[in-house]
This record gives sequence, C-alpha cells and structure tokens, in this order.
Amino acid sequence: MVRSSARLLQLLSLLQSRRHRSGTELADRLGVTVRTVRRDVDRLRELGYPVHASQGRAGYRLGAGAVLPPLLLDDDEAVAVAIGLRTAAASAVTGIDETALRAMSKLEQVLPARLRHQVAAVQHATVRAGHPGPTVGPDVLATISTACYRRERLRFDYTDHHGGRSNRLVEPHTLVSFARHWYLLAWDTGRGDWRCFRVDRLRPWTPTGPRFARREPPGGDAAAYLARQLSFGPWAVQASVTMHAPAAVVTERLWPGMGTVEAVDATSCLLHLGAGTPGDLAWMVAVIGVDFTVAGPPELVDAVRGLGDRCRRAVPGGDVDDGVGRPCSSLAAGHGAAQSR
Repeated sequence: MVRSSARLLQLLSLLQSRRHRSGTELADRLGVTVRTVRRDVDRLRELGYPVHASQGRAGYRLGAGAVLPPLLLDDDEAVAVAIGLRTAAASAVTGIDETALRAMSKLEQVLPARLRHQVAAVQHATVRAGHPGPTVGPDVLATISTACYRRERLRFDYTDHHGGRSNRLVEPHTLVSFARHWYLLAWDTGRGDWRCFRVDRLRPWTPTGPRFARREPPGGDAAAYLARQLSFGPWAVQASVTMHAPAAVVTERLWPGMGTVEAVDATSCLLHLGAGTPGDLAWMVAVIGVDFTVAGPPELVDAVRGLGDRCRRAVPGGDVDDGVGRPCSSLAAGHGAAQSR
C-alpha cells in the first residue's frame, strides 16, 4: 500500500511537470506496465485530480480547476521556490515583500525539517548588497504586461531623467528587469522608433488602446537591445574604443550596462560605451585591464593621458612632468590617439 501511494505521488508529479505525457513514457518512468498506469490514473481521478486522456494522442494531461489539490514539489523544487520567494521579498516591486514573506511562511510550515534547514541556511548565509532601486507598483506591472501580452497600445505620462514630462503612445513589446530597475521596451508611435522607458517613471492610462501587429526589436533580442541603449545611447560622452583582446575576454569583464562589444578579429574588438564625463569614461575603459587604443573624441584622449599621468605620480619614480622639469611619458599618443599598453 505504501509503495502504491508513493507511485501515485510520483505519477502526479510527472503529470504536473509537463502538459502531456504518453502512457508508455509514464510506464517507463514509473517502472510499471501501461495497464498499471491506467489504474493509477483512475485512482487520481477518484481523489479529485482532473487527469484527462489526450484526444488524438495516446497519453494523459493534468487539467486545471478550482478543485485541484495542492501541487507536489520534490526536494529541489521546494528549495527553489523558497529561495525564489526570499529573493522576491527584496525585489523592486512595491508591496511584494510582504506577500512573498506570507507565502514563504506557509511553505515553510509544510516543508520537511531537512528542507527547512536548507532554506534557513541560505537565508542566514546571504546578504543583499547595494542600495535598493526605485520600486514599481504591481498594478503598473500588471497593466503593462497585459498590454504586451494582448498587443494593445499603451498611453502613459512619462518623466525622463532630466525631469521633462511628456505623454507617450507606444506599442509595448517587453518588460525587462535590469540592474535593480524595470524597463519597458516599446515602439514609440510619436517618434517612429524603439524606445526604452524606466517603469518607475511612467504612469499608464487605462483602459489600453487598440491592438497592433507585433514588431521585432533591432537584433531580435529585447534584453540585448536594452543593454546597448543603456550603455551607449543616453550618455553625454560616447566612444568606440579598440580593445586589444578577444571579444569574449572583454565581455566577461564588463558589468551590466557598461557597454557592448563588437568583435573585430580573433585578438581585438570594439567596445562601445558612454559616460557622464570624459574622466569617467577613461576610468571605465582602463579598469577592464586589457590594452586599448583611443582614437577619439579629443576630450577622451586628454582624459586618458591625464589618468596615466596621475597613476604615474602615485608611485615612486614616476616620470611625469609635474611642473618642476621632470619629463612626462603619456599613455601614448601618436596622431591623435591615446594607447594603453
């Protein structure tokens, strides 16, 4: 009887993890005959689980419904859900912390002791670094995500990073969670181009507008397009710097939103990036830790030379001209280029 009950639980778990499974597949996974699978399916139905025989396909699927008993989770799934809830409690969604903690409390009550120990160990051994970003209301996320799913135009009031206010009508494509912020990638009908909007800076109007034909963002990857826009588009100083290392090496050393990498050949690549000042941009390039060549703009060339001079003055024996006759050897620069070697 115990073995039969355990098999029923395993069968239910298999049906929950995929929309459709054939009778033969279930029999192989459970180590029984197809006839036994049919009998076990009948027992699940008697217990209130809506297991349907697939039409036109020899197999079964688990239907949804108000009377569906609680989900079954194996050990790894239960720990994953618990950790996910703990992470959600510290997310940038307004009010979700309390909701996630309530759900976590309920889950912990039914977890076996060994799993509660694992979840508690993760909770007490980890801390969240950095300052929390601005929060977004769950109703705002729901409105935007619904408009994305239904392909319905969305109108909203928007405040940009300079404080300017505008009214936008867009065709919403994707919500992206990036570096503690929520962004909406959308086709701006007024500008006739793709735009990225900080969700905490917009206030959507309801109801949403008419439906539209879905467009694909440049490159077909919403997250990659957003990363390019954040790293290169809105900054006062922008540059493309030749990095003397393979693209894969440079990419590994970038932080999210720092820049985008374009391979040139097997040993070099272009790094496209931006910053608020030339000095910030010079530091960002130098900190990657590979040789590079800067051809412009002129203010960045000067900033790289200045950074090299300051670094030399910081160590004994630096050969920078400090105004008392000592020679200055810059990072490099012939023909308007600054190079770090």
